[in-house]
Amino acid sequence: MQRFVNDPDDIVDETVRGFIKAHGDLVRLHPNNDRVVVAHGVPARGRVGIVTGGGSGHEPAFLGYVGRGMVDAVAVGELFSSPTAKAFLEAVRVADGGAGVCVLYGNYAGDNMNVKMAQRMAAKEGIEVLTVVANDDVCSAPPSERAKRRGVAGEILMWKVGGAKAALGASAIEVRDTAQKAIDATRSVGIGLGPCTLPANSGPNFTIEPGTMEVGIGHHGEPGTEVVALETADRVADRMFDIVFSDHDLSSGDRVCVLLSGLGATPVNELYVLYDRVERRLAEAGVAVHRAFVGNYFTSLEMVGATLTVMKLDDELAALIDADAQSPGLSVRATGGQ
Repeated sequence: MQRFVNDPDDIVDETVRGFIKAHGDLVRLHPNNDRVVVAHGVPARGRVGIVTGGGSGHEPAFLGYVGRGMVDAVAVGELFSSPTAKAFLEAVRVADGGAGVCVLYGNYAGDNMNVKMAQRMAAKEGIEVLTVVANDDVCSAPPSERAKRRGVAGEILMWKVGGAKAALGASAIEVRDTAQKAIDATRSVGIGLGPCTLPANSGPNFTIEPGTMEVGIGHHGEPGTEVVALETADRVADRMFDIVFSDHDLSSGDRVCVLLSGLGATPVNELYVLYDRVERRLAEAGVAVHRAFVGNYFTSLEMVGATLTVMKLDDELAALIDADAQSPGLSVRATGGQ
């Protein structure tokens, strides 16, 4: 595979440097840790800090959601690997404005371990750290074991809600509880059509045979629930809709926020084809789309495929989704644009 790579061992550092240079109006590099990206104006005295982190290769996640009304600081990991506990701790320290910090992150073993270590170290320094673990990936565990589910693109909506709640001056407990409500109201499913390859490897991380697709695939190529013959876009959208809808408590009259993200190599026009069908299915069920995001929001290197995320909204969540925010990966104007 032909790629724009210098030394594969340097790709994360070079990515971060380029990102900071491209988005210097919104973000800066931590002065003492080149694996921590910080929003301008952080820390904000008296406001709860919002922190996240995760492995590289999912751009614009995770560093792309640092900005105003979103995430205050992000810990950056190696490709498909958790950030270190030290990086999480530095992100917590720089985001702390004296009102506590909420770390909102995905349900992966390395992240769980390193966030907990950082939380204990921060407590010794007098920093209150509360956490919410995203677990929106429907196919990664049954409903009876939802706590075991992975966090995927639903994390973006959790960051949006948590950042907006913090911007309103809410307490750390209020921010945590609202972010928890957001992820509890969110379901996601991914379908993969083609694998991805880490730059240091000579071949793909996993295999998807031509003419097939993997239903429920994870963002690192984790196995889904089944491999089936490749289907039309409408049938793929129907599958994704049925999986999410059957796991949700949606009913006629509800409102939702929909996020449909490419996994890295899917043309954006194909994402709109999928979204067209998803919105038709929601309309048929009597569910209104309050706001939609379609594009490359949470990728997996050059994986071919898409993730559908649906958040059920109440009045509070709708207002927080609509609140003003600006980050490289997602911006919302309070007047309704994005």
